[in-house]
Amino acid sequence: MAVFYNQATISYNGNVTGSNIITGEIIEVLSLRNTAVTESYTGGSTIVYTISIVNTGSEDYTGLTVTDDLGSYSFSPGGEETDSAPVTLTPLVYDEGSADLYVNGIQQPVQTAYNGAALVFSGLTVPAEGSAVIIYTARTNTFAPLGSDAEIVNTASLTGTRLPEPLSDSAEVRYDGTPDLAISKSLTPSAVSGNGEVTYTFIIQNYGSDPVTAPDTAEFRDVFDPVLSISEVTFNGVPIQEGTGYSYCMAEGIFTSAPGQITVPSADYSQDPNTGAWSVRPGTSTLIISGTLIT
Repeated sequence: MAVFYNQATISYNGNVTGSNIITGEIIEVLSLRNTAVTESYTGGSTIVYTISIVNTGSEDYTGLTVTDDLGSYSFSPGGEETDSAPVTLTPLVYDEGSADLYVNGIQQPVQTAYNGAALVFSGLTVPAEGSAVIIYTARTNTFAPLGSDAEIVNTASLTGTRLPEPLSDSAEVRYDGTPDLAISKSLTPSAVSGNGEVTYTFIIQNYGSDPVTAPDTAEFRDVFDPVLSISEVTFNGVPIQEGTGYSYCMAEGIFTSAPGQITVPSADYSQDPNTGAWSVRPGTSTLIISGTLIT
């Protein structure tokens, strides 16, 4: 709300007299709210945004424009110590055709312009004592910050000829750092004779910023077919024993890790100092199971 002041003067025969000072207030009848329906993001995830405009006045507002910066932020190639001019990085990619406009709950056509760095909705009308809601989706790209403290701050601004100044609102979405596990399995040798010795190697990777710790009680399970007569099991190079580190039903070939045995460190994240692109190096743990095939 804008406050203004006014004072009048009257002069006569060189004498100037001022009136009392009055105070007025311009009440904003339009309000803007930018909200992220999706609470968190990871690499390549989709975020749903809603932009709500409410008109509490008695007249329609026409010719309004909403400009969304898609989370753009400033980046200095080579670091702040260099002479390189800052550039703008945009961590979100608009999903073409995903935008919907609802005026007083009724879907209307929406004029959308997207240039890769900003998303513009133009020609908007908000009826008296009514509302307009824009819903759209965007995907994170390689410029989306990664890590435990990372977030995307997406700002939408509303402009129009009857607005004394733009209205803006931001929606913050934090990076989802919960453990994100992947596992791969390999066999050495890949071809073996009956009752031959083999080694299974399991690479467990964590792409999350939170580690997998013993209290998380992650469980590894595999069913060996043909059944394996286990001779040695190691986790991250350290031998583990049946009963304390794992259980094994040789009759059915079922191998299960003990609660708290499987731990995986958190991932490491880095931003390229020249391009600004983010990359992830997953935390890794290795489980190796060796033995003889029973055929």
